[in-house]
Amino acid sequence: MNPPRFEHHEVLVRVPAGTAQPTPLLFVHGAYTAAWCWEEHFLQYFADAGYAAYAVSLSGHGGSPGRKQLDSFSILDYARDVTSIVTALPAPPVLIGHSMGGFVVQKYLEKYQAPGAVLMCAVPPQGLLAAAVGMMFSKPGMMSDLNSLMSGGRASLETLREALFAQPVSADDLKRYYKHTQSESHRAIWDMSLFAMPRTGSVKRTPLLVQGAEHDHLIPASLVQMTARTYGVKANIFPGMGHGLMLERDWEKPARQILDWLQELGL
Repeated sequence: MNPPRFEHHEVLVRVPAGTAQPTPLLFVHGAYTAAWCWEEHFLQYFADAGYAAYAVSLSGHGGSPGRKQLDSFSILDYARDVTSIVTALPAPPVLIGHSMGGFVVQKYLEKYQAPGAVLMCAVPPQGLLAAAVGMMFSKPGMMSDLNSLMSGGRASLETLREALFAQPVSADDLKRYYKHTQSESHRAIWDMSLFAMPRTGSVKRTPLLVQGAEHDHLIPASLVQMTARTYGVKANIFPGMGHGLMLERDWEKPARQILDWLQELGL
């Protein structure tokens, strides 16, 4: 079988050494980042477990085109990105979305079903406003830095550490991650705040795994639990971890849970 071709987006790929499971995995990143965040640990982990693993950089992110037009991209545009990658894959994938990527996955699932989907520290179907108000009072410095980053400015290394990590991270790794951070679409942020809430009844058609982190300052565990209640599933909150579950020292714990869940689904 010929490998899929991705002409319009950066897609990072890891495939098993032998025959792959019939269901591939598609990873969707959050705001201010790109496909690289999955390459640190998750892509190779799931390839080693027998899955063809793909991570897309949404339009205007990473190596995908559109950086100069970033502010024009909506959440629906990002969902269309996911659709285009899904169409190019050899079989319908399980979708794994982190933070904003989890919201994009929910929007995709309004129109299409998937074999399964993981909402990891995802923006809840009720939107970003509750998280933004909470951060405004509890972490005003972080809120200010993220607003600066969204507009093309910079955030401090300490803000990045506090936003993503509850566990130790080396200075070298933190600086490397910092170099990859980027601005985010104002339009997409407004969509997640007010204008593009998912139709939850449609999303429920797909088997869902909801994951969160005890010390997540961006999408607190209480909002992850709200997401799980909305979809009638269990919230899996990882103790001692922060928002960047796929980059944390204990990244293998959420990865292992996803793998176990895939096997429970028969995938």
